[in-house]
Amino acid sequence: MGKVRVAGFSLSIDGFGAGVEQSLHDPLGKRGPEPFRWFFGTRTFRAMQGLADGSEGVDETYAARSMAGFGAFILGRNMFGPVRGAWPDESWKGWWGDNPPYHAPTFVLTHHPREPLVMEGGTTFHFVTDGIGAALEQARAAAGDGDVKIGGGVSTVRQYLEAGLVDELHFAISPVVLGRGEAMFAGLDLHAMGFRVVEHAATELATHVVLAR
Repeated sequence: MGKVRVAGFSLSIDGFGAGVEQSLHDPLGKRGPEPFRWFFGTRTFRAMQGLADGSEGVDETYAARSMAGFGAFILGRNMFGPVRGAWPDESWKGWWGDNPPYHAPTFVLTHHPREPLVMEGGTTFHFVTDGIGAALEQARAAAGDGDVKIGGGVSTVRQYLEAGLVDELHFAISPVVLGRGEAMFAGLDLHAMGFRVVEHAATELATHVVLAR
């Protein structure tokens, strides 16, 4: 069985993983893209846009690792889209177009049922209504020997941390102060949960920190 990992999760220096007022025009909330600057220029991200350029180096190494080795993904509903409440129809198919970057079974936490959504490139979105434990059980079965990535957002990562279900964390901490938004660490004692820093590296755009139990 693979690990349950959080990887490539961008945070501001004051610990926020998303801005306020997420909307169709601001998927990451107001000023939410700022902590992701380390990622946007990498070869990995550019390849997601169908481009063949992009930076190499430390940021690219962590960017590539953040998408590699996963047999399944778990997302909170806000990571899938801005629609709230019951699905009015099935027209919303995610932020990413016809070929999302996951290329594996992807389990979306929601309170409202919806039929699985098959996309290009091997991604199928499964909508799980019976909680984080059920989503992880399904993701592990789908992943086989691969790892399961808890893709976010902040609330989803915190729920899995609080339940003691995460094996490894990689945060990319950017030199940006958001001031408000979704706080990752409020009320969490990572040390008591058994996490310790096992790796770190800094660039101009982020300090990459890997924690494991």
